[in-house]
Amino acid sequence: MALRQLARAQPLLARPILAPRSAIVAPRLAASFTSTPRRSDVPPQAYQNPPGQGPIPPNGTKVKPGFFARTGKFFRTFGRVTLVVVLTTTGAFLYVTQTQKSPPDQLPADKEKPTLVVLGSGWGATSFLKSLDTEEFNVVVISPRNYFLFTPLLPSVTVGTLEPRSIIQPTRYITRHKKRKVDVYEAEAQEVDPVKKTVTFQDLSDIRGAAGSVTIPYDYLVYAVGCENQTFGIKGVTEHACFLKELSDADKIRTKLMDCIETAAFRDQPQDEIDRLMHMVVVGGGPTGVEYAGELHDFLIDDLKKWYPEVADRLRITLIEALPNVLPAFSKQLIQYTESTFAENKIDVLTRTMVKDVKDSSVVVQDANKQMREIPYGLLVWATGNTSRQITRDLMNKLSAVQTQRRGLLVDDYLSLLGGEGVYAIGDCTATSYAPTAQVASQQGIYLAGIFQKLGQKAKLERQLAQLRAAPNASPEEIEATVKKLNRAAKLTPFHYSHQGSLAYIGSEKAIADLPLFNGNVASGGGAAMLFWRSAYISTLYSVRNRTLVLADWLKVKIFGR
Repeated sequence: MALRQLARAQPLLARPILAPRSAIVAPRLAASFTSTPRRSDVPPQAYQNPPGQGPIPPNGTKVKPGFFARTGKFFRTFGRVTLVVVLTTTGAFLYVTQTQKSPPDQLPADKEKPTLVVLGSGWGATSFLKSLDTEEFNVVVISPRNYFLFTPLLPSVTVGTLEPRSIIQPTRYITRHKKRKVDVYEAEAQEVDPVKKTVTFQDLSDIRGAAGSVTIPYDYLVYAVGCENQTFGIKGVTEHACFLKELSDADKIRTKLMDCIETAAFRDQPQDEIDRLMHMVVVGGGPTGVEYAGELHDFLIDDLKKWYPEVADRLRITLIEALPNVLPAFSKQLIQYTESTFAENKIDVLTRTMVKDVKDSSVVVQDANKQMREIPYGLLVWATGNTSRQITRDLMNKLSAVQTQRRGLLVDDYLSLLGGEGVYAIGDCTATSYAPTAQVASQQGIYLAGIFQKLGQKAKLERQLAQLRAAPNASPEEIEATVKKLNRAAKLTPFHYSHQGSLAYIGSEKAIADLPLFNGNVASGGGAAMLFWRSAYISTLYSVRNRTLVLADWLKVKIFGR
């Protein structure tokens, strides 16, 4: 009893307070609700899975991305890279074209510099001009045409595969980008005097002014006048045949070809006359003649049958070659491939056949059996080879003591004309051990530009050496270093030709390629060779402008036809 009273008498704070269960549970529940966000407070994307990953696993482990996620990432990366490449390429293309279209200011002519005269604007002369540094020379270019013609693609112009402007490069397009001013005259050289060191030229264009024949002196002369068509003295060739050497020749063939087709389709035309008009004869089994026959066949298959069905089946193509086979510069395997392709395309190939006479509507030939026969034709294309020009023959006569080769001018290992001081000859007008091809002339032009580069360096170093020796405070070491540079500039290496292979288009989207590989050759023919043929010629064109125009022409033919 006493103990109970004592306990009641203790202060209230000294006792342990036992809270009710509801008071303990309530705060815990409140804390759990406050630490865990409500679903309404969480953004909806937090409960969404990335695309392609499937449902989120309950334990929170990562799932490997699915197929669509991986491919989506690849295409995004590919698209970005493609965009960067396209923008970079477009910017570079615009920069290059605008730079080439806007030539810079040039140094004026310097009377103290030697005069360098270049005759011609073909493969040799153009390669030389493009690689030449004109700072140490006053350069004068004389040529009957004011442009460079890319002759390997000339057969494509005859049937409308390419436009004429696509394969020409204006000469001033090259000369206006040189350091020093280059004078360009559209005229034909009439005479070269190697003793007086003068060149006489005359304007022979349709529109002429009061100025007549002009004679100028030279210190150096680069003779690159090329050749003219070889007719072998056969009667009627010049009057009735079409050559395939100049741009005007391609235009003439193109016009005459369409005239033959339209005349054959004329009302009430006799059947034998239709057969004659639709018979196209090509004389010459070299690359030019073979490529023209191939282009003509493509024109027949791709275009003529669509627009002239009444006469298209009457078209015949005949190729005449005096040698035992066509394309003698190619391997035997490619020759057989070309002849079999022509047989499939119904192109008649007459080998061991010589032309004896050319009439206005027929050609007289002698076949392999020595039999004479007459072949009627509507169009005759003459592509048999080249011969020296009259100005070249005159120059050879002036140097007859050393110029004893009738085929062309004789030069030494450095392309210097024998008997002509300061005269260099390159291209088809020379008689060397190399074939008279564009490839040889181009390499000769580049090599000769290197020769003149050293001549310019030599002249500059000689002036520097004279100034050093005249200066009282010049050190012997500086003079010795200049002398060593002068000796290096005086050392010249002889010309060496590097054959890069032979290409020819044979029609039906096929080409042949004879390429050197190590110590042998690789021969290929077909569609793959045609792609290589096109890519090789595109890369050989002299400017971005030409490459763009040729590619655009090929695309237009595929879409719209010829």
